[in-house]
Amino acid sequence: MITPKKIRVLVVDDSALARKVISDILRADPEIEVVGTANDPYMARDKILELNPDVLTLDVEMPRMDGISFLKILRQQRPIPAVIISSITQSGSEAALSALGAGAVDVLAKPSGARSMADLQCQLAYRVKGAAGARRAPSVAADIITSPFPQQNYDPRQIIVLGASTGGVEALSSVLCRLPACSPGICVVQHIPPVFSRAFADRLNQTCQLQVREAIHGEEVRAGSCLIAPGDYHMRLRAKEGRYRVVLDQSPLLHFTRPAVDALFESAAECAGDFAVAALLTGMGTDGAQGMKMLRAAGARTLAQDEETCVVYGMPKAAVELGAVDRQVSLEGIPQAILKELERHTRRSATGSTVKSAGAASILYPLL
Repeated sequence: MITPKKIRVLVVDDSALARKVISDILRADPEIEVVGTANDPYMARDKILELNPDVLTLDVEMPRMDGISFLKILRQQRPIPAVIISSITQSGSEAALSALGAGAVDVLAKPSGARSMADLQCQLAYRVKGAAGARRAPSVAADIITSPFPQQNYDPRQIIVLGASTGGVEALSSVLCRLPACSPGICVVQHIPPVFSRAFADRLNQTCQLQVREAIHGEEVRAGSCLIAPGDYHMRLRAKEGRYRVVLDQSPLLHFTRPAVDALFESAAECAGDFAVAALLTGMGTDGAQGMKMLRAAGARTLAQDEETCVVYGMPKAAVELGAVDRQVSLEGIPQAILKELERHTRRSATGSTVKSAGAASILYPLL
């Protein structure tokens, strides 16, 4: 019997305590081998040449050279999947997002107490395994575009729901920055820790035509706006007073994570039905597949990022294999595909040919 090859990990952090904690957590997983540690990028460079690791865990705030600069060098000379483990301060969150832009594939919060330590123990090995299967996806310019239907008046019941995980921060940035300000309301679940989600929303708000912010419990989903699920909270949709509103909760983790894409997608299937357009982007695991199947059964249009442009073709693949996807589209093509599906639904509605799902009819329509 052939023993499966373990994932070889190099832990890079200037804190001796952090190196020990991270190494101990990873060593507890039989599928992972910690091959070495380094206290700064210069030592990490030597260890990479010596040990040839499969994955790095990397702090971003280090002496002599910061993690972002190191990632940029690695990206050009020797790309290795990196999981960022950063402090949850505002500066740490912004640095972590910059690191994702520089080539890191995932981000976790550095432990600062008993709860964050438990979160790290739950997430770290899982994220490292996801990173081990990651690849460098083709870059897509996140240029802002205008809608090909600038005068389009979308039905207020139309909504866009998006989900992503590993590699998703950059993928979502590309998609959202290329959607017009006249888009229907958008809800997004990205697997990302607390505080980081707020920094992510703030950054998108500076670069998109849409109004982007971290979601608040009970708020209305409005046209031209995009709500990002806060880290550590599931986000669901409910129909209330003729409009969609978001409900945030800390019910148990789904697929090892909170927020979970399935929580959003399943609720959208129930209250939006065929008025929804859903897209599932790059990510490890199966989160979102079951929810997307429910959406498709309810009449929604469902899109998945194709394998060629995914950092990790896990979540989209799971949805495809479940028969939940109408079309697979490249990352660059997803914004246009969303707009076309919205326009197609609007045309069907105008001719009276839309078939509404039972869930949407029973939950939403009596309120309109």
